[in-house]
Amino acid sequence: MIMNTANNKIRNNRGFTLLEALLGFLILSIGMLGIASLQAVSLKAGKTAVYGSVAMMKVGELFESMRANPSALASYSGTGTNNACTASKDCTDVELALDDVYWWEQNLKAGLPGAATTAVTVTLPAAPSTSKMATVKIDISWKERNKDGAGSVDKTYTTSTSICMETPC
Repeated sequence: MIMNTANNKIRNNRGFTLLEALLGFLILSIGMLGIASLQAVSLKAGKTAVYGSVAMMKVGELFESMRANPSALASYSGTGTNNACTASKDCTDVELALDDVYWWEQNLKAGLPGAATTAVTVTLPAAPSTSKMATVKIDISWKERNKDGAGSVDKTYTTSTSICMETPC
């Protein structure tokens, strides 16, 4: 009789382990979907950070080019021209400035999505002033994919600095 009761209990519990396994699998799969969603969001945020870093580094490069060529500082606010200034070709300071701007814009467009636009503004000191410092402002704008929906989002990086127009300053 004791044996018969044990068999009844086993028969009544048949399939219970399978149900536990299915519930465990359901909970695990919901967790994995959450992790996959988090991964996608972090990848999009990472791209935004990369684009901001590219803009910041490229602005620093142009500022350094300006500091190396202070006599043609006003020429950096125009559009660039490929003057092929290399070690084998001597360029004037203005030609070098236009060449710097051209290659800077090319590298910036390669590092940012879509059609990146740039604006370089050089403000020279007023004529009666004894200051040798010019103010340079750089704006970079680009479009990124909207992470919350369709379309794109406008992003902008703006910075300014003072650059000495003569050496020594």
